[in-house]
Amino acid sequence: MSALRSLNPYFWKHKKLLAWGVLFIVLGNFFNIFKIPFIGKTVDEIEHALTLSEAQLADLTSIIITNVLIIIGSSVLSGFFSFMMRQTIIVASRKIEFELKNTIFRKYEALSLTQIKNSSIGDLLNRLSEDVVAIRMYLGPGVMYVANLAVLLLITSIYMLKSDMEMTLWTLIPLPFLSFIIYRVSSIINKKSKILQETQSDISTFVTDAFSGIRVIKFFSKEQYFFGKYAEKVGVNQDKAMDLAKTEAYFFTIIQMVIGLLNVAILIIGGNKYFANQISVGEIANFFMYINILIWPFSMVGWITSVNQRAAASMTRVNEFLNAPIEIPNFNKEDYTIEGNIEFKNVSYTYPNTGITALENVSFRIRAGEKVAITGKTGSGKSTLALLITRQIQPDSGEILIDGIPIEQHNVEVLRREIGYIPQESYLFSDTIANNIAFPLEEGEYDLELIKKYAIKADIDKDIQGFTKAYQTMVGERGVMLSGGQKQRLCIARAMIKQPKILLFDDALSALDTETEEKVLRNIQEDSTGITLILITHRQSTISQADTIIYLD
Repeated sequence: MSALRSLNPYFWKHKKLLAWGVLFIVLGNFFNIFKIPFIGKTVDEIEHALTLSEAQLADLTSIIITNVLIIIGSSVLSGFFSFMMRQTIIVASRKIEFELKNTIFRKYEALSLTQIKNSSIGDLLNRLSEDVVAIRMYLGPGVMYVANLAVLLLITSIYMLKSDMEMTLWTLIPLPFLSFIIYRVSSIINKKSKILQETQSDISTFVTDAFSGIRVIKFFSKEQYFFGKYAEKVGVNQDKAMDLAKTEAYFFTIIQMVIGLLNVAILIIGGNKYFANQISVGEIANFFMYINILIWPFSMVGWITSVNQRAAASMTRVNEFLNAPIEIPNFNKEDYTIEGNIEFKNVSYTYPNTGITALENVSFRIRAGEKVAITGKTGSGKSTLALLITRQIQPDSGEILIDGIPIEQHNVEVLRREIGYIPQESYLFSDTIANNIAFPLEEGEYDLELIKKYAIKADIDKDIQGFTKAYQTMVGERGVMLSGGQKQRLCIARAMIKQPKILLFDDALSALDTETEEKVLRNIQEDSTGITLILITHRQSTISQADTIIYLD
């Protein structure tokens, strides 16, 4: 359970809500128990009604009405304070859930590409959804039910002991054993729940992968194969879910059985005491209500233990990310501009997940405003250079200087703001064309005319005007509604609209014909005075546009 200690700062932050919640727990339980003796007294009064005179019956009616009003008033107050208990403790748990999700998402954004590549999308999504939900169950019901049981047990025990010590012991002693049995069953439920959660994560990863590659699946006519694989995974998930459901069925069966046995015990012990004139019918009725009020909170002890175990397991998974070191830390928070000078000094990089050495002792210098082509064989490290310049990854050795300053000393946000990067894979968000082009800018920094200006420079405006909704056309998941060339040109417009100091093309003209490529490059050069232009490419026509050529072997 030590993993859950990392939640203590959140508890402390919302301590006022939680303190009010504890107060409402005390008040709610007090009024819930306070009414029970009046129910017993009313039963006893009714029992003696047949032996009373008319005058005494009138007094009895008055007593019963008073008792009924007390019972109703206590029930209303108990219900109100129970409502307020949930409005404080559960609300606090929801707020902590919100803050925890934000913290996890921000950490996801801070992870390096290497760290993200080492994780599956389905697993990342499950930590943000399923695991956080499990943690919230500990924050809300876990805290609330434990506090509720402690208070309820204290108040109820006092009332029961005042009524009859022997019956109190006979009815309370079995409850801890009930909790232990349910705890054992809950432990089994917990293990099976974790297995079920893993199968759900596997399905999420598979479906995400299938949807992302739906074009390839259709092209190779592999729909039936993927459906079979999906059905297989869902079948495993169903089997685990059914196995869990059977175990949970035992959980409720045990509770119902113990409730029945305790009621029988009260009936036998109470009946004997009644015939011995040691207890009244009303007091027996009180014990029935006491035990039925206690039974469910006691049965929840085992369930809460299981909930807390699941929360601890989920928190451990979440902490793996929250405690993971930031590979690309940002120590500089200053705001400034850069000129665009780039220098590599004996830079080497090996991909940790594959062990492939992409770069070894690479050195070169690019001056601000220079047009440079980087070319070479497939796998020679061209795209790795782009990732290093944009500081998506950290070199193993050597030094990268931007404007003569080591790249580690730059503000990462400023550096990336001043670099227009068009990657090999043209990624578009499931949004409108206008919003995709204007993505680098903040709201209020652009209008449709500015978007059109850079769409024209990227030679995509004519295509956009041919769409029914023009710039308000939805591009679909990952830009699925557009061709490869259209997506590339949209990405070029998106990079140019931020007016960067360094414009970096990572083989981003490969889907364009020679004529369109020349037109786009000409428009870029007209608009890129003083901009450092880096063209990573295999194409001779693109290389010929450069002042300097860097060849990687």
